Amino acid sequence: MEKRRWISVWHQLNEVIAQRPKTVLEIGPGPGIFKSTATAFGLNVKTLDIDPDLKPDYIASATEIPIADYSVDVVCAFQVLEHLPFETSMVALKEMYRISRKAILISLPDVKTSWASTLTIPKLGTFHVVLPRPRFKPKPHQFDGQHYWEISKREYSLKRVTSEIQKSTPNCTIRTYRVHENQYHRFFIIEKPKDLDQT
Repeated sequence: MEKRRWISVWHQLNEVIAQRPKTVLEIGPGPGIFKSTATAFGLNVKTLDIDPDLKPDYIASATEIPIADYSVDVVCAFQVLEHLPFETSMVALKEMYRISRKAILISLPDVKTSWASTLTIPKLGTFHVVLPRPRFKPKPHQFDGQHYWEISKREYSLKRVTSEIQKSTPNCTIRTYRVHENQYHRFFIIEKPKDLDQT
């Protein structure tokens, strides 16, 4: 847990808390850091994973979530979906969409090289500056034993990934950004319309 990952955990908590959820489901809890921290802030977090050794609340696949439609306010998966083949990850996202009431929050690896800096100007404030690397031909992705795909690889442009997320979560508003201090982590905030029929 290096500093950059802790900063990503802060963004996870910040985005979840902003939704004012009564219930949260985290898919792929890993060592349980998000749940432990979120619980300290009074959030009701349940977890789901296929690995019983992680002691999740639900032992199940993300592609077949054993939870009723519209039964969880916020469903999240942080640095998880890339561990599934791309088409399978979109099936998991559709499941997250099915069970969520308010929002789906995910983070994914984005390999596009950029240099992030912070500039402080007296009396004007602090500004975050990101300088993108000059555009080169994206590299193809090769499975490394962990990640089946990553954003900004040749087959997985940000435009394509965003489009597929939109198809998997119809009628939702999508906002995306990279964590300034950890550009490898790109967040997607996927919010359902308030008037969507959830009965």
